[in-house]
Amino acid sequence: MNVREAALQPVDDAQASFLEHSPSLVERAACMATVAAGEAEGVDRDGRFPHKAFDAAREQKLLGVMIPVEFGGFGASIYDVTDICYTLGRACASTAMIYAMHTTKVACVIRHGHGIPWMETMMRRVGRDQWLLASSTTEGQNGGNIRASAAAVDHEGDMIALTRDATVISYGAEADGLVTIARRAGDAAASDQVLLALAKDDYSLKRTLGWETLGMRGTCSTGFELRVDCPADRVFPESYDKIHAQTMTPFAHLCWSSAWAGVAAAAVTRAQAFVRKAARASGGQMPPAAAHFTAAKMSLAKLRALIASNIDAFAHHEHDERALGSLDFQSSITLLKVQASELAVETVMHAMRTTGLAGYRNDGDFTMGRHLRDVLSAPIMINNDRILANAATSTLMSGVPASLRD
Repeated sequence: MNVREAALQPVDDAQASFLEHSPSLVERAACMATVAAGEAEGVDRDGRFPHKAFDAAREQKLLGVMIPVEFGGFGASIYDVTDICYTLGRACASTAMIYAMHTTKVACVIRHGHGIPWMETMMRRVGRDQWLLASSTTEGQNGGNIRASAAAVDHEGDMIALTRDATVISYGAEADGLVTIARRAGDAAASDQVLLALAKDDYSLKRTLGWETLGMRGTCSTGFELRVDCPADRVFPESYDKIHAQTMTPFAHLCWSSAWAGVAAAAVTRAQAFVRKAARASGGQMPPAAAHFTAAKMSLAKLRALIASNIDAFAHHEHDERALGSLDFQSSITLLKVQASELAVETVMHAMRTTGLAGYRNDGDFTMGRHLRDVLSAPIMINNDRILANAATSTLMSGVPASLRD
């Protein structure tokens, strides 16, 4: 039985029973997080992919939670997957970011692939076989400008080819499939893009760059030359500009922000433990930097409220193309990334200043080094300066709310 034949098998009684009687997503996420936390130090130290965490993800069926039940998943919502990202962020930032990126790609396949045989095949493989999907959006020297592509899809009959200088493909060597962007054709403008959903045997990777970084080391975001040679049905019929506005940006920014909030929460937890220990040791007297713990808690509360409000806004208009394309929504969801990344860094810094040397050290119970190094990636992952510069015109045109609840 080939890949497509296997994927086209209907949901069986065993799957239906599994879905009905299985643990909750909260319990599944907690199981994965426990494993992720156990290997987080080694993943960071060695700059290696978190294999054990994603073995646990497959065991817990977490890679396919968003896939509709009829295709072998759980039909999970944006609330579910962002909670999972937050939970994983508290355990291991790299694991959380990998899961967030995978979720974004799965969302694109689900939301724009219904009724397309290959895309539905991929849904079944993610749901049943727990495929991990990687992302290739950064190209050449474009500095993270994913709305302009250099490489173009070459069409020949019912086949396509593509060669792409993919300077970053996170966990590309470990993935079972890949979602990437390209120009529609050789004579298309840089902004006339299509999205491709590829199985592992549709492409090859040749390593061109390493990944020796300050933090997020386990994402293994290596550079590759990506060569694609596959059937043309791997290309989404819908233009990428719509997919970008309706799915790619909302899911990416909500899931990334949730992962960063989890990292911040982990740092606050360590700061809280430090303050409690110091207070007990001094007969209840607060340590000198306790004010920073209050600031850390406040910053985390603002971060969580910001993410929650944007999740609500997206969920309310999830299937309303007009609302998702509106200036107000696009401005809000785009600037979420900027605000959340800055607040996450601020929170971790307050937590570290709470603990002082105990957090600065790498060999104690209250160490914050990994959390700080990981969260510092947030403002430069699709650089905040680029986002703010690009958003200047649209934010100028957007109205100022007349009331608190507008």
